[in-house]
Amino acid sequence: MALKSKTNEGLNEEKPAKRKRRLATEEQLNNPFHGVKLAQVLERLVAHYGWEYLGERVNIRCFIINPTMKSSLGFLRRTTWAREHVEDIYLEMVEKE
Repeated sequence: MALKSKTNEGLNEEKPAKRKRRLATEEQLNNPFHGVKLAQVLERLVAHYGWEYLGERVNIRCFIINPTMKSSLGFLRRTTWAREHVEDIYLEMVEKE
């Protein structure tokens, strides 16, 4: 008994996808944070401005004293006001580019 190879179309008809992905809306595509993770935002800011500038703009210890990505991301995820300040700086940087 020989095995028959199945095409993708045949497999899709047998087992349709559980959920179909929706396309991004125009509003989402215009949002500068669409598809960008907080870690990527912070990495770009550090590469562009550096920790010293971020410490001056947002007065938090994880930017001023021994700054690391891990401690900064942890604090920003827990603290809404600090994350909003960092997002504002990111928006300013994106607008200048």
